[in-house]
Amino acid sequence: RHDFVPYDQLVRYKWWYQYGYMSSTGKCFDIGAATRQSLEEFSRRQESFAKKHNIPVERLDFLSNTELLDEFKVNCSSKGVAGNGALMRLTPVSLFFHANPEAAVEFSGISGRITHGDKKAYDACRYYGALICAALKDYKKSDILDKDFYEKHKHWFGNTPLCDEIKKIAEGSYQKEGGYQDGIRGKGYIVNALEAALWAFWSDENSFEKGVLDAVNLGDDTDTTAAIYGQLAGAYYGYKELPKKWIKHVYAKQFILNVSEWIAYEGKKWNETEGSTSSHQSQPEPTYVTTPDEPQSFFQRIFAFFNYTSPTKHSAPPSPCSPQQKKKHRSQSTDE
Repeated sequence: RHDFVPYDQLVRYKWWYQYGYMSSTGKCFDIGAATRQSLEEFSRRQESFAKKHNIPVERLDFLSNTELLDEFKVNCSSKGVAGNGALMRLTPVSLFFHANPEAAVEFSGISGRITHGDKKAYDACRYYGALICAALKDYKKSDILDKDFYEKHKHWFGNTPLCDEIKKIAEGSYQKEGGYQDGIRGKGYIVNALEAALWAFWSDENSFEKGVLDAVNLGDDTDTTAAIYGQLAGAYYGYKELPKKWIKHVYAKQFILNVSEWIAYEGKKWNETEGSTSSHQSQPEPTYVTTPDEPQSFFQRIFAFFNYTSPTKHSAPPSPCSPQQKKKHRSQSTDE
């Protein structure tokens, strides 16, 4: 879509939930309760929206009309929902928008809010998105972990300040030598998860491998804590610093590399055309872009990813495939 479209984000999460889209096992596994409930709510809203506008419900997964996209209510969660699932999937937003930190921060928050509606989740995603953005802009590690980072970069956060719980973390609450003994926990609550991931990054002695293992050893929701750590640490250390013994076991490694290149390329093009003129100051909803009226099929999109050659080539979008066809698909990995 060449922009930030939270509706499309929800569609793809729904595909993962229902059909195993982008799953390394071919099916959805270990989905969090908050994400599941939000996706079920999204499906209900799609059905109601289809009836209201007399659109076949199966076409709504490929909705591109900007007026209809603006009308659809994408925030499918509610206040009090603050699980760590919103934080573990964040990096693509910062990767796409890192040349425009204000946009990266705001869209990071929105990307979490659509499934986790509490302000703590929104602010955790905004703050962590800012740190990932800084890492991608080659900030020093000491500057990323500076207790005054938020104060020095408040202009990135627009007119909406961080809530007290996230601001406390931004001021260095995670910088505890004892780690687990000092109360750092990798729990499912997003505030704990953010603090745990930052502690792992702060104490990893510039070793991605050590940071991942330390994050896992905090216990509780181990895989998610490590995934959150890995986003910031990976952005900072870079691909070449990842343990080779781990990389060789990554499923669909080339696919992931291709998609990463594509995201970075599209983000660069977005910034050249939109970034210098757009204002992203705590918008209630993002701005959508026009896409072709005739949507690409589920398989056509996947085929394009697997046969990536040049970001300047686009195939003609055919009609969408059936849900039965979608169920046959077995593809690559995603988060929960």
